[in-house]
Amino acid sequence: MEIAIILLVIAVIFITRSVKVVPQQHAWVIERLGKYHGTLTPGLNFLVPFVDRVAYKHVLKEIPLDIASQVCITKDNTQLQVDGILYFQVTDAMRASYGSSNYIVAISQLAQTSLRSVIGKLELDKTFEERDIINAQVVAAIDEAALNWGVKVLRYEIKDLTPPKEILHAMQAQITAEREKRALIAASEGRRQEQINIATGEREAYIARSEGEKQAAINSAQGEAASITAVAEATASAIERIAAAIRQPGGEQAVQLKVAERAVDAYGKVAADATTTLIIPGNMSEVSGLIATAMKMVQSSK
Repeated sequence: MEIAIILLVIAVIFITRSVKVVPQQHAWVIERLGKYHGTLTPGLNFLVPFVDRVAYKHVLKEIPLDIASQVCITKDNTQLQVDGILYFQVTDAMRASYGSSNYIVAISQLAQTSLRSVIGKLELDKTFEERDIINAQVVAAIDEAALNWGVKVLRYEIKDLTPPKEILHAMQAQITAEREKRALIAASEGRRQEQINIATGEREAYIARSEGEKQAAINSAQGEAASITAVAEATASAIERIAAAIRQPGGEQAVQLKVAERAVDAYGKVAADATTTLIIPGNMSEVSGLIATAMKMVQSSK
């Protein structure tokens, strides 16, 4: 019975040491008698008990790594407090096990030195504007060295760029001055546009008034011309009617009578004026001569 128990314990130990189940996205490095033998992939794996052993276990997922805050000096000798985060992934379990004693520390230190080198090539203003360029250069510098460690650097992101307080105050004052400058420029542009609009409105109003006055003068001239034409046409029509009436039987006698009446009326008006001296012709035949002259004019007009 004791032998059976001992054999059962040995069998359990044997199975435990020989059967290994590797989780997904993991890689286990196996050493045989102290020498690298292979890498176990996810799933069920079998080892030689007491000969093979699991030396290293690696996670193949993407790993975020905080990079400690550090002071960097820019090209224009300004200090910046910079911290960031690095994302990497183990791609070769064997190199990650034997390429470096601690690849995480190595990546962290290399990220800090690379960041200081990149920041030192830029001026202060550029460090805020070109974060993407800084991130890309840091990744390129780390990734080249990390290949020997079986690690792939995916990306690097700067979390904070903090200049000294004096620089912050100066930057704030500069921003305030720029905003005030833009406000003054905008106000002057507004006043300029207002003056332009007023001048344009006055010019258009003057043109409209002159056009109106011009049209009014044209209309008045056309009205006067039409009136003169109408009067002339009416006078011509009246003359034509008078001429037609004279040509009728008894027309000339009527004209003589009318002329005589007008002559008598004229003499009467002159005689009624007390300030006028009236000289009556001694021979009344002169009156008849006047009438005859008028009749000759009527006949010549025919």
